[in-house]
Amino acid sequence: MSTTDWPLWEVFVRSRRGLSHTHAGSLHAPDAELALRNARDLYTRRSEGVSIWVVPASAITASSPDEKDPFFEPAADKPYRHPTFYEIPEGVKHL
Repeated sequence: MSTTDWPLWEVFVRSRRGLSHTHAGSLHAPDAELALRNARDLYTRRSEGVSIWVVPASAITASSPDEKDPFFEPAADKPYRHPTFYEIPEGVKHL
C-alpha cells in the first residue's frame, strides 16, 4: 500500500484543562495504531494533550446544514428536554 492509498483519519484531542475532545485535524496513516502515534507527534508536541482519538474519516456520518430545520425540529415539541420542566428537590446542591 503506497502512502497515497492510506486512509484519512480525523484526530480529536482532549487538553489538560478540557473535559471533552475537540477536533484537531486530519492525517493519513495505514492503520489506527500509526494514526494514533502520528496524531500524538503532530497535535500534542507541547504535552498539552491527555487523550487522543483517531477515527477513520469514512466512519463519520454528519447531518447536513441545509436540512437543519427539519432535522432538529422534532426536539422543539419535547418540553421535557429542557431543564425548566423538572423541579429541583430541596437539598440538591450544585445542579
